[in-house]
Formats: sequence, structure tokens, C-alpha cells
Amino acid sequence: MEKNLIENFISKYSLGGEIESVKIESNDSSMNVSFISDDKTLLGNVTLTNNGFPNGEFGIYTTSKLKGLLSVLDSSIDISSEESSITFSDKKTKVNYMLADLSVIPVVPDLKQIPDFDSSITLDDDFVSTFIKSKTALSESDTFTFQCKDGVGSIILGYNTINSNRISIEVDCVCSSDVQPISFSAKYLKEILGANRGSKSSHLKISSQGLAHLRFEHTDFESNYYLVQIK
Repeated sequence: MEKNLIENFISKYSLGGEIESVKIESNDSSMNVSFISDDKTLLGNVTLTNNGFPNGEFGIYTTSKLKGLLSVLDSSIDISSEESSITFSDKKTKVNYMLADLSVIPVVPDLKQIPDFDSSITLDDDFVSTFIKSKTALSESDTFTFQCKDGVGSIILGYNTINSNRISIEVDCVCSSDVQPISFSAKYLKEILGANRGSKSSHLKISSQGLAHLRFEHTDFESNYYLVQIK
């Protein structure tokens, strides 16, 4: 297996270290991971279809440790598993990662009642670059706010009902009606966009009932993220 595939898989769920503990499920055709943030405002799943991972369920308690172990290996690796560990090896080096009991891995709830999404936003390269730079410039801004009026949509960092330091980015969107300001985690959005640069297709859909959905398609990956409104 090419090491960059597993590293990309990890980056798309770990989101810069925001997600540490997950259960990876793997079969002959794909590997999948579902995850939830500690504050319960983000959940999602990532699927890799070009799979060379052993079949089974694997408890990863400290993703940052796994990333560190993988970093010492060459670009092409072999992977094998035992009941309590996974072994990654190249021609000269072998690393062993101890698995966690699945009972200590956070359980990711099913999204049984997904509301209708009344706004759809195109996530092009310009927006991704601008948003990441904007979040860096306003690092203290915890949320991004979406609003749409008369068919013009904007994503705002630093939104407040009173005058404030803010950055407003006009976005290409389709809205069924005007959307009053609604806010979600800016930290998670920045990490999601950074981890999914270069995707073949992507979108951000927002429901005024308090949920946002981001979906990205890559050659070997599909990534989905759900953000819960922050009030």
C-alpha cells in the first residue's frame, strides 16, 4: 500500500489533531472511519476505496502517535494485523502500533433525521484559500456565519450584531429564500477545507434548522462532515 493513501485518510478525519480516537473498519473493497469531536459539534465519515488495509475493526486511540510512527517509513509499505496491534513495514523498517479496546472509542451516533438543506454553496479553490487566510487573520474568531439576502450569500468571520473586526466573503450560492445569520465552528471548517484541497467535487449545504453538510469527492476518497449550529 502507498503510505500517502493512509496518511491522506488520516488527515481527512483527524483534521489537524482535532480528532484522536476512532474505529477504523476495513474490508476487501474499502476502509471507513466515522468520528465525532469532543464538543459534539462535528461528526463525519471518510471512505477510502483503494484499500490495502487488513480486514477488520481497529481501535485507534491516539491518532497523533500513529501518524508519528508512519512518518519514519518509506513511501511503499506493507500492513499486517494481530488481535492487539497493527504492523507497518517497508524494506528495512518495521513499526508496531498498539490497538485500543473498542469500548474506549467514542460512539458516533447515526444522523437519523437530517433536515432539508435550503442553501447550497460552491467551494472553489479561491474560497478555500481566502477562508483559510481569513481564519488565520482573525484567529480569535470561533465561528463563521452564513447569511443570504436577495440572492447574495456571504460567509463572515467575526460576525456580531454590533460593529466589529470582521471579514466577509461573498460566495457562489443557491438559496431557496433569504437566510438569517447562522453560525458554525470556524476552526473545524478551516481544518476540513485544508484536509480536502484538490477534491474533484465539493459542496457546503446549510439548513436554517441548524446543520451544515460538507461533502468532498477525490479519486480514492469520499469525505462527509456535519457541523452543528453554534448559538
